[in-house]
Amino acid sequence: MQKNTYLKCIDVHCGLEYSIFSTRIECEKGHLLDVKYTQKPSESLKERFLSRRNPEGSIFNESGVWRFRELLNFCQIDTESIEDCASSLVSLDGAEGRQSKPYHMSKVADFVNLLVEGLWLQPEGYNPSGSFKDNGMAAAITHAKLVNEKKIVCASTGNTSASAAMYAANEGMECFVYIPSGQIAPGKLSQAYQFGAQLIEVDGNFDDCLAKSLEDAKKFAGYTVNSINPFRIEGQKTISYRSLEHLNWKAPDWIIYPGGALGNTSSCGKSLMELYEWGWIKKIPRIAVINSEGASTLSDLYNGKFEGDELRWNKGNPNYELIKRYYADLDSKGIKPKTKATAIQIGRPINILKALRALEFTNGVVITVSDNEMLDGMAVVGLNGFDCEMASGAVPSGIKKLIKEQVIKKDDIVVGILTGRQKDAMLPVDYHNNPENRFARPPKN
Repeated sequence: MQKNTYLKCIDVHCGLEYSIFSTRIECEKGHLLDVKYTQKPSESLKERFLSRRNPEGSIFNESGVWRFRELLNFCQIDTESIEDCASSLVSLDGAEGRQSKPYHMSKVADFVNLLVEGLWLQPEGYNPSGSFKDNGMAAAITHAKLVNEKKIVCASTGNTSASAAMYAANEGMECFVYIPSGQIAPGKLSQAYQFGAQLIEVDGNFDDCLAKSLEDAKKFAGYTVNSINPFRIEGQKTISYRSLEHLNWKAPDWIIYPGGALGNTSSCGKSLMELYEWGWIKKIPRIAVINSEGASTLSDLYNGKFEGDELRWNKGNPNYELIKRYYADLDSKGIKPKTKATAIQIGRPINILKALRALEFTNGVVITVSDNEMLDGMAVVGLNGFDCEMASGAVPSGIKKLIKEQVIKKDDIVVGILTGRQKDAMLPVDYHNNPENRFARPPKN
């Protein structure tokens, strides 16, 4: 086994290890896996990362993922060798993460009641396929290339399919996408078609699609690129790297994400755990996850709304049975996740355990917001000249709620991640045509 980088089961009672060349997404006992590194990276790399912002003709320096390649060097290449980078790393001409950084947005700051200099929002919709997924997909497809996989598989509510299909097309790979029939915004669906993916419609929701895709991937030797894939998590770590770099590696008080499959929460937690262990950051930011009221699994379990027990990582001893009983209760009552924010319409978040670990490490919180609150959040971001999808509207609306509840203080430094751009054209049209909405700008005769 290649020991300076390897895969390890996250279960503290299991801890099984596998070669980095393994295509496993779980250990043989069914637990999630982490990519692990044995070498501590030098803090002097911060200067190297900064210097790469003058790319000197290298797409891997332009890339907001591979600019930080020493911190996710699972391929174990010579990171200063352009030849090694070109032969191993998958990039869409350096575009993934290239334009992603935090911005001040004054109208959002007024909306949430926070000082404008204390609020940073990072739009990941500037990625080439229009969402944060490209950060993780660049890394996942890099691993697929490392192990000579030619057929990638994913379930999607839209953004994953767009990203997976785009990178697969660019690398000459086949891409099979499992989608919930009739539940994907046409703007997202069209991207998957445009990039040549084979779509497979499933009668059900995202959770049903993921289960079917994982089953078929085993049967037909497909490489899964959903966020259960530990290499996708590695790529998504760079979202927080860019946030922290922009703040001169001074950790904010809070990092805020919408909560769907919880890959972002997991990747942010993993990045913070590693950076703190390495001494790169001196303070641990708190993570806040914002669920939709209609897809509130993590919030329900974390806040003790089911059976009164608060689900926690518990130093690696989570209450697995509580999760099983919660899902069984949903099934018995026929409850399905339901929100217009389809990107986070997920009832069985595949990364819930890694998210619990991240929340424990950061003393995090989980709350819910309504569809109307997310639409207001989406609209006020737009009034600052930035675009975001409805799921990203959970971030400003969640920050507003946490400030009102005095969880976030008015002098805190807050970074919110806007995970994708708007691909459902009718959402803002319908919102602004309704004069009862807070930020509506209906047309005039």
